[in-house]
Amino acid sequence: MLRFSFLLLTLITSVASLLQAQSAAVPTTSNAMRTRQVPSPLVPKPFKINNRGVGADLPVEFRVQSDMTATDRTLAQNAQSIIAEHARRSGYELDQGQWNYQQIVCPALPGHLFLQYLSNNGARDVSVFSVAIPRTGAGRVRMIPILRRSYSLFSPAPINALTVSAFNHISNEEPDYDAADWFGVALCYAAFAGAHPQIASPKKVLADHQPVPTSSAMMEIPRGGGEVIHFVDMHAGPQPMEWTMTFSSRGKLIKATHSRASMIAAHPVPARIPPLSTHAVPAAHN
Repeated sequence: MLRFSFLLLTLITSVASLLQAQSAAVPTTSNAMRTRQVPSPLVPKPFKINNRGVGADLPVEFRVQSDMTATDRTLAQNAQSIIAEHARRSGYELDQGQWNYQQIVCPALPGHLFLQYLSNNGARDVSVFSVAIPRTGAGRVRMIPILRRSYSLFSPAPINALTVSAFNHISNEEPDYDAADWFGVALCYAAFAGAHPQIASPKKVLADHQPVPTSSAMMEIPRGGGEVIHFVDMHAGPQPMEWTMTFSSRGKLIKATHSRASMIAAHPVPARIPPLSTHAVPAAHN
C-alpha cells in the first residue's frame, strides 16, 4: 500500500511538471496578441545636421604662409617635388614667374592640407591651381587646375567633372567624413575650386546698404535621400554667385553648379517708429 501511494504521488508530480512545461511553452493570448511598434523609416543623410548659423564665422579661411603652423609648412615643403611634377603635367612651370601659395583652412575635412597657388602677372596673365595633401600619408597629392594664364584648361573648375572626381577621392580618404558639417563641406569645395566664398552677413548688408540675394544658404533633402546644398558667395565678382551642390545618400558629390545670384535692394527699417499725432476728443454733452 505504501509502495502504491509512492508511485501514485510520483505519477501526479510528473503530470503536473509536464503540464507546467507545456503552459510555459505556449504563449498566452495576451502575449500572442501583443504588437511591436515599428519606428518610421529614416531618410539617409550623408552629413550631420547642426545649427550653425549663416553669418557666423565662416568655417573656411585663407592663411598666408607666415600664418601657417610649423607642421603645415613642413608638410607643404615636403610635398613640393610632387606638386611641381603635377603642375608641369598641367602646363604650369613653378620655376618661372613669381609663384606663391596660401593655405585653405577647411575644418570640415581635417585629414588634408589644402593649398592654393597663384601667379599674377597682370589682368590677362593669372594662373591658379589648388592642391590637397593627405596629412596621414594614406592617400595621394591631388591637384586641380583653375586658371592658366587667365584661361580655364577645360570647363570652369567649379563644374568640371575632374574637380568633382578629385573632391570625392579626397572625401573618401577622410576618416570621419560621414560626420562632417554639410555647410563646411560645401564651402570647402568652392574654395578648392578657386573661389573665396563669403556668405552675406545681414547686419553688414544693412549697414552698407548693399543688395541681398533672394535666397540664402539652405539644404534640401530629396525623397530618395542625399542632400542638395545652396549658398550665395558674396565675394565673387563682378556679381555674387549662387552655388548648388548635389550629394548622394553616401556623401558622394554628384553635381556642382554655380550661376549669378538674383539680388534685391536692401532697405534698413528705422529703429524707432515716429510718434503719432494725437488729438483730444471733446466730451459728449447730454
